[in-house]
Amino acid sequence: MGEALRDRLELEGFAVDWHETAGSARAAIAATRYDMLICDDRLPDGTGGELFATLNETVPAVPPTVFITGFGSIDRAVALLKLGATDYVTKPFDIEDLLGKINAHCRPGEAPEAGSSRAPTLGVSSAMRDVEAALHQIAAYSSHTLITGESGVGKEEVAKRLHALAFPGRERPFVAVDCGAVSQALMESELFGHERGAFTGAMRSRRGVFEQADGGTLFFDEIANMPLAMQMKLLRVLQDRLVTRVGGERRREVDFRLVCATNRDLKPLVRSGEFREDLYYRINVVHIDVPPLRERHEDIAWLADRFLEAHNEAHPEASRAWGPAARESLLHYPWPGNVRELKHCIERAWVMSRGPALECEDLLSGFESVEAGGRTPDTDLRSYLRSCERARIVEVLERNDWVVGRSAGELGISRKNLWERMRRLEIDALS
Repeated sequence: MGEALRDRLELEGFAVDWHETAGSARAAIAATRYDMLICDDRLPDGTGGELFATLNETVPAVPPTVFITGFGSIDRAVALLKLGATDYVTKPFDIEDLLGKINAHCRPGEAPEAGSSRAPTLGVSSAMRDVEAALHQIAAYSSHTLITGESGVGKEEVAKRLHALAFPGRERPFVAVDCGAVSQALMESELFGHERGAFTGAMRSRRGVFEQADGGTLFFDEIANMPLAMQMKLLRVLQDRLVTRVGGERRREVDFRLVCATNRDLKPLVRSGEFREDLYYRINVVHIDVPPLRERHEDIAWLADRFLEAHNEAHPEASRAWGPAARESLLHYPWPGNVRELKHCIERAWVMSRGPALECEDLLSGFESVEAGGRTPDTDLRSYLRSCERARIVEVLERNDWVVGRSAGELGISRKNLWERMRRLEIDALS
């Protein structure tokens, strides 16, 4: 496989050094500046993960790294990405897929910054790694960006990540406006600001969001909800980069990066006249679509761990861990509310948990969405979570020849707790 990859990459125009052991690769990387490292996770003298960890400790700037793994497990991919890997492919893989990742992440001639973090910030799935790569590519340009995706997928997080990449190490304003939450009567004042005495209640002058975002990023969430009259005024600001406060005469220059987001398809709104065509083309210079959580299962466990860690860090005196089967029970639920629903589920479970571990019963209170077919989640999800917990316990018991003490140790619970669960879940040696 190494020889075939080398030949194909050379045909694509890349200069390639091929090493068959971690030891020889380690020496070469220490002596040579490479633009990218492609590494199998199974090597004759160790693992790719061990090699990468060693490089992080000994090499000032490790090149962007794509792992090739044959394990195919979500946990293994997450572990490699947490180490700082750039991306991964699973054997058997499509060479075109690998080439796409190389072209997305490889920056010939650009040395990575020493000590720079390559840990995932938006997700570990291939889809979110592609989004991250696109953000790196467009961050250097001030083009207007349109982010689309279902409600709750994390469009604002993507916008914040773009802002951070566009202004690295600099304190620049990030101003977010929910176009659906501002009344039409107040929108003009909210956007443009007002002078003192401009209207009843205007006791002092106030800067609008255009001025507040000057030098930074202005994020319009749910841009489809902006009234037509205000769309026209926004278009004028984008063309002239000048604003006049309500009740004022002075025109003020503004300079900001515009990022818009919507969970609706703007094209039908343009055809129906509900959204201005000229504004649509103005804001849709670069388009990023964030896929729903149900299409990127790898991110579910990663996000759940992050949310749990955040609560534990905020309240170390009441730290929680994952109970048996609880984390696994999250993986195949469709999450119609996407990342927002998952976050609220973990938060509610953390607060309502009566013990040091989050159990399936704790997570159940976090599921509020109605599943497809009009079924209420209370009954269906209770059965679903029960089956997840039961299957996990039976699996561990069978692996340990139904020795309760050994099984309880592997599950991280006491013998008594395991006996109680087996009785509640109707598990016996004949299961």
